[in-house]
Amino acid sequence: MAGEQVGDTVGNAAGGAGGTAGGAAATDAPPAFVFVGGRPCLDFVATLGRRGSLELERLPDPESLARWFSESGLTPPHAPAATGTAPRTATRVTDADLERARGLRESAYRLIRAVPEDRTPEPADVALVNTFAAAPDLVPRLTWTPPGGPAAATGWTGGDAVGAALSTVARDTVTLLGSPLLARVKQCENPVCTLLFLDDSQARRRRWCSMERCGNLAKVAGYRSRSARRA
Repeated sequence: MAGEQVGDTVGNAAGGAGGTAGGAAATDAPPAFVFVGGRPCLDFVATLGRRGSLELERLPDPESLARWFSESGLTPPHAPAATGTAPRTATRVTDADLERARGLRESAYRLIRAVPEDRTPEPADVALVNTFAAAPDLVPRLTWTPPGGPAAATGWTGGDAVGAALSTVARDTVTLLGSPLLARVKQCENPVCTLLFLDDSQARRRRWCSMERCGNLAKVAGYRSRSARRA
Protein backbone atom coordinates (compact mmCIF):
# COMPACT_ATOMS: atom_id res chain seq x y z
CA MET A 1 0.00 0.00 0.00
CA ALA A 2 1.24 3.46 -0.74
CA GLY A 3 2.45 5.68 2.05
CA GLU A 4 0.65 8.17 4.22
CA GLN A 5 1.43 11.30 2.31
CA VAL A 6 -0.62 11.24 -0.86
CA GLY A 7 0.26 14.46 -2.64
CA ASP A 8 3.52 15.00 -0.75
CA THR A 9 6.67 14.78 -2.82
CA VAL A 10 8.59 13.03 -0.06
CA GLY A 11 5.72 10.73 0.85
CA ASN A 12 5.15 9.64 -2.74
CA ALA A 13 8.84 8.95 -3.21
CA ALA A 14 8.94 6.77 -0.11
CA GLY A 15 5.43 5.38 -0.03
CA GLY A 16 5.50 2.21 -2.11
CA ALA A 17 6.57 -1.15 -0.87
CA GLY A 18 10.34 -1.15 -0.68
CA GLY A 19 10.40 2.52 -1.62
CA THR A 20 12.94 5.00 -0.36
CA ALA A 21 13.06 8.71 0.17
CA GLY A 22 15.64 9.05 -2.57
CA GLY A 23 13.26 10.95 -4.83
CA ALA A 24 13.02 13.80 -2.35
CA ALA A 25 16.24 15.34 -3.64
CA ALA A 26 14.60 16.01 -6.99
CA THR A 27 12.63 18.92 -5.58
CA ASP A 28 12.96 21.58 -2.93
CA ALA A 29 9.21 21.69 -2.30
CA PRO A 30 8.46 21.16 1.41
CA PRO A 31 6.09 18.37 2.45
CA ALA A 32 2.48 19.52 2.35
CA PHE A 33 0.65 19.96 5.62
CA VAL A 34 -2.26 17.69 6.48
CA PHE A 35 -5.48 18.95 8.06
CA VAL A 36 -7.63 15.87 8.59
CA GLY A 37 -7.52 15.59 12.39
CA GLY A 38 -10.59 17.61 13.22
CA ARG A 39 -8.77 19.44 16.06
CA PRO A 40 -5.87 21.91 16.02
CA CYS A 41 -3.81 19.70 18.31
CA LEU A 42 -4.29 16.62 16.10
CA ASP A 43 -3.36 18.59 12.98
CA PHE A 44 -0.31 19.90 14.83
CA VAL A 45 1.00 16.45 15.80
CA ALA A 46 0.55 15.51 12.12
CA THR A 47 3.45 17.81 11.27
CA LEU A 48 5.61 14.75 11.92
CA GLY A 49 4.40 12.10 9.52
CA ARG A 50 4.93 8.36 9.23
CA ARG A 51 6.17 8.02 12.79
CA GLY A 52 8.35 5.00 13.40
CA SER A 53 9.39 4.62 9.77
CA LEU A 54 10.14 7.52 7.45
CA GLU A 55 9.76 10.19 10.16
CA LEU A 56 8.56 12.78 7.64
CA GLU A 57 9.35 16.17 9.20
CA ARG A 58 6.97 18.81 7.92
CA LEU A 59 8.55 21.48 10.14
CA PRO A 60 12.17 21.40 8.94
CA ASP A 61 12.75 25.12 9.50
CA PRO A 62 11.18 28.20 11.15
CA GLU A 63 9.48 29.29 7.92
CA SER A 64 7.64 25.97 7.78
CA LEU A 65 6.24 26.56 11.27
CA ALA A 66 5.13 30.03 10.22
CA ARG A 67 3.40 28.48 7.21
CA TRP A 68 1.64 25.95 9.42
CA PHE A 69 0.34 28.69 11.69
CA SER A 70 -0.96 30.52 8.63
CA GLU A 71 -2.45 27.53 6.81
CA SER A 72 -4.11 26.26 9.99
CA GLY A 73 -5.81 29.63 10.44
CA LEU A 74 -4.14 30.39 13.75
CA THR A 75 -2.31 33.44 12.42
CA PRO A 76 -2.93 35.82 9.50
CA PRO A 77 -2.40 34.37 6.02
CA HIS A 78 0.66 34.80 3.85
CA ALA A 79 1.40 38.38 2.93
CA PRO A 80 1.24 39.15 -0.81
CA ALA A 81 4.51 38.38 -2.53
CA ALA A 82 6.47 41.11 -4.25
CA THR A 83 7.30 40.52 -7.89
CA GLY A 84 9.93 37.84 -8.21
CA THR A 85 9.90 36.89 -4.51
CA ALA A 86 8.33 34.07 -2.52
CA PRO A 87 5.25 34.75 -0.37
CA ARG A 88 6.07 35.73 3.20
CA THR A 89 4.17 34.82 6.33
CA ALA A 90 2.99 37.52 8.70
CA THR A 91 4.45 35.72 11.74
CA ARG A 92 8.18 35.73 12.45
CA VAL A 93 9.46 32.42 13.82
CA THR A 94 12.95 31.83 15.22
CA ASP A 95 15.01 28.66 15.57
CA ALA A 96 14.25 28.70 19.29
CA ASP A 97 10.52 28.94 18.54
CA LEU A 98 10.80 25.93 16.24
CA GLU A 99 12.54 23.87 18.92
CA ARG A 100 9.85 24.79 21.46
CA ALA A 101 7.09 23.93 18.98
CA ARG A 102 8.54 20.51 18.22
CA GLY A 103 8.82 19.82 21.95
CA LEU A 104 5.15 20.68 22.45
CA ARG A 105 4.19 18.59 19.44
CA GLU A 106 5.89 15.45 20.75
CA SER A 107 4.59 15.87 24.30
CA ALA A 108 1.06 16.36 22.97
CA TYR A 109 1.37 13.28 20.77
CA ARG A 110 2.58 11.09 23.62
CA LEU A 111 -0.20 12.28 25.90
CA ILE A 112 -2.92 11.72 23.28
CA ARG A 113 -1.61 8.21 22.58
CA ALA A 114 -1.14 7.27 26.25
CA VAL A 115 -4.68 5.94 26.76
CA PRO A 116 -4.96 3.75 23.63
CA GLU A 117 -1.44 2.46 24.28
CA ASP A 118 -2.27 1.78 27.95
CA ARG A 119 0.58 3.93 29.20
CA THR A 120 0.89 6.24 32.17
CA PRO A 121 1.73 9.73 30.85
CA GLU A 122 5.17 11.06 31.64
CA PRO A 123 5.00 13.90 34.20
CA ALA A 124 7.39 15.93 32.04
CA ASP A 125 4.95 15.82 29.11
CA VAL A 126 2.06 16.89 31.32
CA ALA A 127 4.12 19.75 32.75
CA LEU A 128 5.26 20.95 29.33
CA VAL A 129 1.76 21.06 27.86
CA ASN A 130 0.48 22.84 30.97
CA THR A 131 3.28 25.41 30.72
CA PHE A 132 2.37 26.26 27.12
CA ALA A 133 -1.35 26.31 27.94
CA ALA A 134 -0.76 28.79 30.79
CA ALA A 135 0.55 31.45 28.41
CA PRO A 136 -1.82 33.97 26.77
CA ASP A 137 -3.48 32.35 23.77
CA LEU A 138 -4.78 33.75 20.50
CA VAL A 139 -7.81 36.01 20.62
CA PRO A 140 -10.46 36.41 17.90
CA ARG A 141 -10.57 39.69 16.03
CA LEU A 142 -13.35 40.99 13.83
CA THR A 143 -12.34 42.73 10.63
CA TRP A 144 -14.92 44.52 8.52
CA THR A 145 -14.29 44.35 4.79
CA PRO A 146 -17.14 46.05 2.85
CA PRO A 147 -18.76 45.17 0.55
CA GLY A 148 -18.04 41.57 1.52
CA GLY A 149 -19.24 42.15 5.06
CA PRO A 150 -17.66 41.14 8.37
CA ALA A 151 -15.14 38.34 8.54
CA ALA A 152 -14.00 36.76 11.80
CA ALA A 153 -10.32 35.93 11.93
CA THR A 154 -7.88 34.84 14.61
CA GLY A 155 -5.39 37.51 15.53
CA TRP A 156 -2.89 38.53 18.15
CA THR A 157 -2.16 42.04 19.34
CA GLY A 158 0.66 41.27 21.77
CA GLY A 159 4.34 40.80 21.17
CA ASP A 160 4.48 37.00 21.04
CA ALA A 161 2.28 35.66 18.27
CA VAL A 162 4.21 32.38 18.19
CA GLY A 163 3.75 31.81 21.92
CA ALA A 164 0.07 32.64 21.61
CA ALA A 165 -0.40 30.18 18.74
CA LEU A 166 1.40 27.42 20.64
CA SER A 167 -0.68 28.20 23.72
CA THR A 168 -3.83 27.78 21.64
CA VAL A 169 -2.59 24.36 20.47
CA ALA A 170 -1.68 23.37 24.04
CA ARG A 171 -5.07 24.46 25.38
CA ASP A 172 -6.79 22.42 22.69
CA THR A 173 -4.67 19.45 23.76
CA VAL A 174 -5.73 19.89 27.39
CA THR A 175 -9.38 20.28 26.40
CA LEU A 176 -9.28 17.13 24.29
CA LEU A 177 -7.50 15.06 26.96
CA GLY A 178 -10.10 16.08 29.54
CA SER A 179 -13.05 15.38 27.27
CA PRO A 180 -15.03 12.24 26.37
CA LEU A 181 -14.02 13.06 22.80
CA LEU A 182 -10.61 11.54 23.53
CA ALA A 183 -12.22 8.11 23.13
CA ARG A 184 -13.05 9.04 19.53
CA VAL A 185 -9.46 9.77 18.55
CA LYS A 186 -8.21 7.05 16.21
CA GLN A 187 -5.12 6.29 14.21
CA CYS A 188 -5.55 5.67 10.50
CA GLU A 189 -5.77 1.95 9.70
CA ASN A 190 -3.32 2.26 6.84
CA PRO A 191 -0.37 0.41 8.45
CA VAL A 192 2.14 2.96 7.17
CA CYS A 193 0.06 5.99 8.13
CA THR A 194 0.29 7.41 11.64
CA LEU A 195 -2.18 10.28 11.29
CA LEU A 196 -4.60 10.77 14.17
CA PHE A 197 -8.16 11.98 13.68
CA LEU A 198 -11.32 12.62 15.66
CA ASP A 199 -13.98 10.19 14.48
CA ASP A 200 -17.10 12.34 14.23
CA SER A 201 -18.93 9.96 11.90
CA GLN A 202 -22.46 9.04 12.97
CA ALA A 203 -21.72 5.33 13.45
CA ARG A 204 -18.18 5.90 14.78
CA ARG A 205 -16.83 3.55 12.13
CA ARG A 206 -14.38 5.81 10.37
CA ARG A 207 -11.21 3.86 9.56
CA TRP A 208 -9.06 6.18 7.47
CA CYS A 209 -7.49 9.59 7.98
CA SER A 210 -9.56 10.55 4.91
CA MET A 211 -11.15 8.76 1.98
CA GLU A 212 -9.21 11.01 -0.41
CA ARG A 213 -5.96 9.71 1.05
CA CYS A 214 -5.68 6.29 2.64
CA GLY A 215 -9.31 5.31 2.05
CA ASN A 216 -8.87 5.42 -1.71
CA LEU A 217 -5.55 3.61 -1.45
CA ALA A 218 -7.25 0.81 0.47
CA LYS A 219 -10.02 0.58 -2.13
CA VAL A 220 -7.49 0.31 -4.95
CA ALA A 221 -5.46 -2.30 -3.07
CA GLY A 222 -8.61 -4.32 -2.37
CA TYR A 223 -9.67 -4.16 -6.01
CA ARG A 224 -6.25 -5.33 -7.21
CA SER A 225 -6.24 -8.16 -4.69
CA ARG A 226 -9.67 -9.39 -5.81
CA SER A 227 -8.66 -9.11 -9.46
CA ALA A 228 -5.50 -11.14 -8.81
CA ARG A 229 -7.50 -13.89 -7.12
CA ARG A 230 -9.90 -14.08 -10.05
CA ALA A 231 -7.08 -14.24 -12.61
